[in-house]
Amino acid sequence: MIQVDAVVATLERTPATLRAMLAGLPAELVHATEGGESWSPFDIVGHLIHGERTDWIPRLQIILTEGRAEFERFDRFAQFEASQGSSVEGLLDEFETLRAANLDTLREMLAEGIDLDAEGTHPELGLVTTGELLSTWATHDLGHIAQVARVMAKHFGKDAGPWAAYLPILHDRS
Repeated sequence: MIQVDAVVATLERTPATLRAMLAGLPAELVHATEGGESWSPFDIVGHLIHGERTDWIPRLQIILTEGRAEFERFDRFAQFEASQGSSVEGLLDEFETLRAANLDTLREMLAEGIDLDAEGTHPELGLVTTGELLSTWATHDLGHIAQVARVMAKHFGKDAGPWAAYLPILHDRS
């Protein structure tokens, strides 16, 4: 069963974790990718911002007010346009502000009582529950924190020489 307190505690920590990882770093590291169409840490923060605006709380509100109504599709690539001209520090500030507001909203909802089994309809996955949405939110954050760490490790790892054989993070998603 979902531990809502642990979800909230995890969600609270994400902005500070990303700020500690990214603020003040050289642009080449913040904009590094794993190649191809992979995302940079900058892109990831922009993606998280878009999720704060259009995904987690809006979908939770749909479930709680409209029942099984279908969610709108989430644009996983909206950050590429929305983040143009921003600095990583500006994105981190925006993410922190949006997350704090969303956590306030979530806490208010939790205080009123949330049915963790209430259902909504995801456009690709079908029926999903409130509990699954909350668990996914925390898991999504942790996945992107790991992604930021992996991209940064690969940036440095290209110069690790023979030690690369002992660094599994350099071989993830190869």
